[in-house]
Amino acid sequence: MYKKPQIVVIGAGFAGLSAAALLAKNGCEVTVIEKNEMAGGRARIWEKDGFTFDMGPSWYWMPDVFENFYQLFNKTTSDFYELKRLDPSYRIYFNKEDTLNVPATTEKLYALFEELEPGSSKSLDIFLQQAKYKYDVGMNEYVFKPSHSVMEYFDPRLAVSGIKLQLLGNMRRHVYKLFKNEKLRKLLEFPVLFLGATPQNTPALYSLMNYADLIMGTWYPIGGMHKIVSAMQTIAEQQGVKFLFNTTVSKIEVKDKIAKTIKTDKGNFNVDYVVGNADYHHIEQHLLDKPYRNYDEKYWESRTMAPSSLLFYIALNKKLKNILHHNLFFDQNFDQHAEEIYTDPKWPSKPLFYACCPSVTDDSVAPESCENLFFLIPVAPGLEDSEIKRAEYFEILADRFRDLTGNEIRDAIIFKRSYAMNDFVSDYNAFKGNAYGLANTLKQTAFLKPKMKSKVTNMLYTGQLTIPGPGVPPAIISGQVVAKEIIKKLKKA
Repeated sequence: MYKKPQIVVIGAGFAGLSAAALLAKNGCEVTVIEKNEMAGGRARIWEKDGFTFDMGPSWYWMPDVFENFYQLFNKTTSDFYELKRLDPSYRIYFNKEDTLNVPATTEKLYALFEELEPGSSKSLDIFLQQAKYKYDVGMNEYVFKPSHSVMEYFDPRLAVSGIKLQLLGNMRRHVYKLFKNEKLRKLLEFPVLFLGATPQNTPALYSLMNYADLIMGTWYPIGGMHKIVSAMQTIAEQQGVKFLFNTTVSKIEVKDKIAKTIKTDKGNFNVDYVVGNADYHHIEQHLLDKPYRNYDEKYWESRTMAPSSLLFYIALNKKLKNILHHNLFFDQNFDQHAEEIYTDPKWPSKPLFYACCPSVTDDSVAPESCENLFFLIPVAPGLEDSEIKRAEYFEILADRFRDLTGNEIRDAIIFKRSYAMNDFVSDYNAFKGNAYGLANTLKQTAFLKPKMKSKVTNMLYTGQLTIPGPGVPPAIISGQVVAKEIIKKLKKA
């Protein structure tokens, strides 16, 4: 009698959900073990008194990645949630009297560039044509490579693409060459903040993010980002995946380079394959014995990590004015804040920040006449985290938010919750309390990232610390790549 391969996925983040669903679809017996109370990893929700807060990702970009995943199971996005395109996509505050709404239509976008820098629409056309090429090639070829070896990239066709993709140039040089207006430069450099590095250290390849932003658009799933998690969990369960929540993995037992048993606080699991979707560093340094680790502590300490974040989830008993769904506050020096994350790590002296107010778009995330507000400050990973420091920065944010938007929020707070480095460590075992994984620097791209392949022959890593990198769409793709690699091995066995 045929026995289905027994696979354990450690961690129910986007990559783990993606891998689990595909492996089950291809005839495997899959169990997902998750230490928290629900699926989603950093994309969990927090519900209280009629408010629903997305605790992590809040930007829905690259809708094609989600749609393509659903179609693998003969589903479509609308089977799970209503997707709404935001228009304007977001607002940038340069100061109280100077804001920039980023339009959702190409016609208005070109007009905006012409208004701020006459003649720049031609440069924008060049920039976006290049960005589209990078998106098409990058998202269809590069991101689906397992990057086990540099040899995967030695293909004459890809070599030509590599030149056009500007793998060796950086975003700062690319943007500054085409545009002179400082506001337009900030607008075009903004998406690389999601990649966890300065524009000077981010490959120009990643202008593909601008194509995703400006042309493909900013969307929102009604009900919140956790609707994506629910959709993926539903798909996985329909394929037969079992989920064990509130369960902690304590050890991966290996014999002769083969993982045999996953030990947890709820019992042990015999395995044929293991997918590591929990924090890569945590799995290696805490769940595997030393001979089976790809990297040592010295390696991890030498990595450039993406930022952590100081977050505030705030319930307000009034509606706000002058606010969109997504709001970026660039009224302070961008380069100084970046330096205080990467070059000289410290709590930022004059932080840039982001405010998300999903109740502007979605009545379901807050009670009537109330507002759901989310603040985020990117900060260096590994800083000392304390309630005193969090309280200090909340006052800074509340003051700046009032001065720039005219909204005093302190007298309208029903409740608020802070979340920072200590929480990322305790909830996700995040190395140095990082929020976004590994920075996509010039030296940490493609095959230069931590390998999917493990020294344990029947184990692969997936998620934001490996290929292809941080972000929700890349995590979903990471799970697809790992599933494909395991299915390939099973077919050979």
